[in-house]
Amino acid sequence: MEGKINKQLKKVLKKIVKEAHEPLAVADAKLGGVIKEKLNLSCIHSPVVNELMRGIRSQMDGLIPGVEPREMAAMCLGLAHSLSRYRLKFSADKVDTMIVQAISLLDDLDKELNNYIMRCREWYGWHFPELGKIISDNLTYCKCLQKVGDRKNYASAQLSELLTEEVEAEVKAAAEISMGTEVSEEDICNILHLCTQVIEISEYRTQLYEYLQNRMMAIAPNVTVMVGELVGARLIAHAGSLLNLAKHAASTVQILGAEKALFRALKSRRDTPKYGLIYHASLVGQTSPKHKGKISRMLAAKTVLAIRYDAFGEDSSSAMGVENRAKLEARLRTLEDRGIRKISGTGKALAKAEKYEHKSEVKTYDPSGDSTLPTYSKKRKIEQVDKEDEVIEKKAKKAKVKIKVEEVVEEEEEEEEVLVVEEQETSMKKKKKKDKKKHIKEEPLSEEEPCTSTAVPSPEKKKKKKKKKDNED
Repeated sequence: MEGKINKQLKKVLKKIVKEAHEPLAVADAKLGGVIKEKLNLSCIHSPVVNELMRGIRSQMDGLIPGVEPREMAAMCLGLAHSLSRYRLKFSADKVDTMIVQAISLLDDLDKELNNYIMRCREWYGWHFPELGKIISDNLTYCKCLQKVGDRKNYASAQLSELLTEEVEAEVKAAAEISMGTEVSEEDICNILHLCTQVIEISEYRTQLYEYLQNRMMAIAPNVTVMVGELVGARLIAHAGSLLNLAKHAASTVQILGAEKALFRALKSRRDTPKYGLIYHASLVGQTSPKHKGKISRMLAAKTVLAIRYDAFGEDSSSAMGVENRAKLEARLRTLEDRGIRKISGTGKALAKAEKYEHKSEVKTYDPSGDSTLPTYSKKRKIEQVDKEDEVIEKKAKKAKVKIKVEEVVEEEEEEEEVLVVEEQETSMKKKKKKDKKKHIKEEPLSEEEPCTSTAVPSPEKKKKKKKKKDNED
């Protein structure tokens, strides 16, 4: 398998070299090259040779006398297993199915613990509801219930091992004035049995988590350094095995776990997701929202390298993972602190990118626009109030003076209009009197000298008559 000549093979070939006159048929080309270099024996490797070897293996029972078929089958099976283990560098510690089962069991335990604790708090809350607000930790809550039981026993109970002095005093004070109902001893027994179940499951969960950490460091140390135990185990469980995960590309590992969102985005022609299970890694979590997509892409690329190194590499150290993580952390610092480097031009120049700061503006209601009255401060001096009153009075006086002036001006204008009208009327009366006198003088002349002929009035008389009519109108 390694292309080296065994001692037994070397002895056999030395005997053949003296008698051989034709080339040697070899199943492995690498081994044929080594034989040719060391023993000066010409070798052949071709598809015809492979068919010949297959025929020999199938007819092994007839070619080698004294071997039973059962023994030959067992020998072939053992040889095949040993060869496959040698090729894959098989080790009992490298079984990734244990990781898949452990992470699945860990998730199931978390769900069951949440259900049990919720039921325990709700059940005991009827008897002592104040305890749930005072003690927020679930495990401590269950341990207190297991140690004390009924609410009446809190006054004489010693909880210094579980709680601090302040919290213990608060619990005892709340127990004396509690609003809860009374329960029977049978109810308390059932609640205490549930508390023991919660404590046992939580202890087993911590033990299982330690087992998962040790198994991940044995199977995939570089992946553990890059993304952590839980995220690495979930990636392996999602892919099925470490070998299947090693066959995925970096872009696939990046969105592994977000398949529904990916296909929904492709169907609706929207933006595809930038991360899946890898979002829960510590490197992605500590970045700002602006750079999460970029860091998840770089982390996925380095994680794929770590996965392939763990799956196919002979070395079981985590040096490569530590080195890649240090590079990612340095890249993250450059993105967060100094900005992104320019792609074009000099590589040392920095792009003018400001650091991202999330500014949340909270707008409050301004009540000043509700009222039109002038607003004053709550505490004012007496002098300030007097001054303001004087200013208001002066303004009122000025307004009154302006109103009086305007009234006087309006009265004068009205008087002037009346005088103009009177003058026009007097002038009209004078004109009428003059016209009457002229008419009276003309009438006697017409009586003395009557005229039989029709006289045509002159244009001057017509004009005068028109003027009289106009004046009369």
